[in-house]
Amino acid sequence: MSSAQPQKPVLVILGQTASGKTALALQAARRLDAEIISADSRQIYRELTIGSAKPPEELLHEIPHHFIDEKNIGEPFTAGEFAVEAHRRILDIHDRGKQAIVAGGSTLYIEGLIKGLADLPPGDPEIRRKLAGELSASGSEKLFERLKTLDPVQAATLDATKTHRLIRSLEIIAISGRTVTDLQQSRKVPDLTFITCGLSVPRSTLYERIDGRVDGMIRSGLIDEAELLYKKYYSLLNGENAGVLKTVGYQELFDYFEGRTTLESAVTLIKQHTRNYAKRQLTFFKNRLNVNWVEASGDHAAMEALIETCCRAIATPS
Repeated sequence: MSSAQPQKPVLVILGQTASGKTALALQAARRLDAEIISADSRQIYRELTIGSAKPPEELLHEIPHHFIDEKNIGEPFTAGEFAVEAHRRILDIHDRGKQAIVAGGSTLYIEGLIKGLADLPPGDPEIRRKLAGELSASGSEKLFERLKTLDPVQAATLDATKTHRLIRSLEIIAISGRTVTDLQQSRKVPDLTFITCGLSVPRSTLYERIDGRVDGMIRSGLIDEAELLYKKYYSLLNGENAGVLKTVGYQELFDYFEGRTTLESAVTLIKQHTRNYAKRQLTFFKNRLNVNWVEASGDHAAMEALIETCCRAIATPS
């Protein structure tokens, strides 16, 4: 069986949104004849294209990508499912004599794949109903403050708008008497070696990139894309499977369509919320993963040197 054989190291390119992960992964994949495992919890959905910053179609045809355009909106796909399926696909890629590169910024996807899955308790419908009732009666901020007291490390990886993860984190504490952070310490360790490359970008530079990316998305048709989603999936927006539709870049425009804000304010909020998300990503990576951070200035010479470093790091020993 393939998993019993020595496996090639797997390069993991991670970082905050707009840090340059996609460009680096594509260049490294060309150099290594590699396939890319996309660790992006939004790019896996078929109709989230502009707002999820998917690579252009021509690049998807040039280099095999996994976990892009594989799910329909409303179809759940968890970090645990990603970890299991990504592990299986990496072994298959290796069996075909190729390299695998993991690239993305979805924190739970990457953590589950690299560190293995924690043995978390199954859900308890009664506890969940109670927490959902508290959410409706008192709002998410009150639950978030409780989580910050009980499990500050976990709380630092989300915010009060992430109600699904917020309720699940409190549910686990109520069921097991242990925090998510505590349970994460005992995991089923995967039989693969991962070499991380975390792209470090100065905050001011990153924020400029985020603003530029959002402006580019607007020019490329994000408003039209969001409007199509709004009309097609309106019935899902307040339902249990609405999570993916609450993605930054879409939710703000849905509020605009509802008349709760102006278009100018919606675009400003997309930029602000994206910066907030980038901050949470960095907190997660620094607190929960052992990352090899490298400067990613973005100029051509630096990119070439970075690609060379990444390729040497996972070169198969002779």
